[in-house]
Formats: sequence, C-alpha cells, structure tokens
Amino acid sequence: MHNKTLGIIGGTGMLGRAIADAALISGLLSPDRLLISNRSGAGTFGPKVQVLADNQRLVALSDMIVLSIRPEQFRELTINARGKTVVSLMAGVPASLICVATGADRVIRAMPNAAVQICQSYTPWFSAGALDEDDRQFVQQMFECVGTADEVPNEDCIDYLCALSGTGPALPALLYKALVSQAVIAGIPEAIAQRAAHGVVVGGGQLLADNDPLQMLETLMAYRGVTAAALQSMTDQHIESIIGNAVLQGADLARKGM
Repeated sequence: MHNKTLGIIGGTGMLGRAIADAALISGLLSPDRLLISNRSGAGTFGPKVQVLADNQRLVALSDMIVLSIRPEQFRELTINARGKTVVSLMAGVPASLICVATGADRVIRAMPNAAVQICQSYTPWFSAGALDEDDRQFVQQMFECVGTADEVPNEDCIDYLCALSGTGPALPALLYKALVSQAVIAGIPEAIAQRAAHGVVVGGGQLLADNDPLQMLETLMAYRGVTAAALQSMTDQHIESIIGNAVLQGADLARKGM
C-alpha cells in the first residue's frame, strides 16, 4: 500500500471510476488516500474517499493528479498543479500543452481502454518529465490494477497506440459486424450468423489468451484446410495494409490534436 494521495478529476466516469475502484480493491491505496472530483461533488464511494466539486482543492490535497476527462473538457479545466505530477488519460492532447495549461512539473500520458471495466486493459504510458523510481513504480502498479501496462519510449508511441490498443473492443466489434453481415448475404439466418460470429470473436479471443497467436496461424496455414483458404484470401487482399492504414488514420488524428 502506497502513502501517496491520488486525486482523479472526472473520477466518476468510466475510466476514472474503474481505476479508483481497482486501486482500492487491490490495496494499492487506502480510501483516505483517494480523492475524486466531478461537477456535482457526489459519488457512491466509501465514506473515507473524499468526493469534491472543487478541482483545485483536489489538486492541493493530492500528490498525483489523474485527468480522466474528455479532450473538449480539458479546454475548460483551470487548475494550478505546479510541483505536482499530472497523469492524462486524454487522447490527442500533447504533454507540452498539458504542462503549459496546468503548470505541472511532470506530465504522464497514458491510454487505457474500455477493458478497464473487467481489469483487462492494456495501458501504454509515457512520462514527459523525470520520474523518481517511487513514482514510476506507482504509475505502473496503478495501471496494472486494471490489466497490463508498459512505459513506452516516446510520446509518439502513445498517439499511435491510441488508435491501436486504445480502441479496446472496437476492432473486434467491427470484425463481428462484417462476419454477421456477410453470412446473412450468403443465406445464413441472422440469429445463427450472430451466434457464429460471436463464437469467432469472443470464443476465439479467449482461446488466444492461452496460446501464441502467430504459432496458431502457422499451424492453421500448414493444415491447408478451409481456415487456411480463408486466411490466404485475406492475406492476398492485403489485410495487414488495410489494418495498418486504419490505425494510422486514427494516430494521425491523435497527433494533430482532438
């Protein structure tokens, strides 16, 4: 259990709430070391967790501040975080802008995804200022409470990963939609198509959790059966380039600012 006090601005939203709950459940923080702020100053946390409507008061009482808000909300945020470490969960807002707007000595950008809700997020993070080892360990452990995490070597990695791991279930959901729609076109009843596609996306994803995906592909291609034919067709149509271009489109938006 750490003796740092963590303040989460927007801590009753999806990301902020998941991190707060996980930090308490895991024992990373005691309730009296957690502060939450939102517009109403109300929330359903335990009695020792302070919930405030005043963002500046939260900053004053915290050692580290998490900005769990939307980029458009950041334009309206007015805080003085001089001497503090600010952790941003916002896509498309560079560390330099956060530093100027908040006065923070150290800015960390991180990109969890919606899987924080089931503690299965992958969270890359980057520190734009020098961190001592205690702060580095705390940030890593905070994101490991909701899944896995890596410190990345530069801020550009964060912008790219906003469009890759930051999308969470979006890319598998698009695959599901495509499988269903094409099965219906092929004459499969819609309800059956939905269950079949669900088995591919959800069941297949769970299977990959315990197997090497690349090794699985090699095995399936070597078998030269029905699955191999489908995989070869997608390879011939340059699926890697299609996916790569799609992620780059998202990354470009993050780099330009949202």
